[in-house]
Amino acid sequence: MRILIAEDDTTSRTVLTAVLTQEGYDVTAAADGDQAWQVLRQPAAPRMGILDLMMPKLDGLEVVRRVRALPTQWPPYLIMLTTRSDKVDVIAGLGAGANDYLAKPFDPGELRARVEVGRRMIEMQIALAAKVDELRLAIEQVKTLRGILPICASCKNIRDDRGFWSRVESYVRDHTEAEFSHAVCPDCMKKLYPQFADDEGKIDR
Repeated sequence: MRILIAEDDTTSRTVLTAVLTQEGYDVTAAADGDQAWQVLRQPAAPRMGILDLMMPKLDGLEVVRRVRALPTQWPPYLIMLTTRSDKVDVIAGLGAGANDYLAKPFDPGELRARVEVGRRMIEMQIALAAKVDELRLAIEQVKTLRGILPICASCKNIRDDRGFWSRVESYVRDHTEAEFSHAVCPDCMKKLYPQFADDEGKIDR
């Protein structure tokens, strides 16, 4: 997973990069808010960002606001990094759209834990999107059986969208996930195999 680190302090940026690289993350570093914004606005932007609250050119709050305004299917998980411990700053960051925050000087263990939470959230988002796609596909398959279906009054074959005629079970099999098992109904049993049927059309054992 790619993670963007936006931190104007060289030492903090280096430590963050080292800790997350050791954890196996692909780290992209930015030295100011404008660089961070240019990275996060790209179609293939990192799925997670750690943004310093106070940065030159664009501060962390403005970067978060701009990112949240982007029309994207995959909004990144954003962690606000700040030296301030005032709850007002924390509330401002979360209110702007940040998912979490981390105060400097940060503890490497806490950093790993918060990033791990973000990673799990992203994985859940991906899994949920996959389920939504499956549901959408299933709905589309069901919709193909709605409306008027041309069916032969004699042989009961169905005409598909291309004008070809096929048996009912073939058409349903190709447009749904249904499977067929064949049997003989009581009326047909009386008609076709009267010697094996009782008065109710059941097989006479």
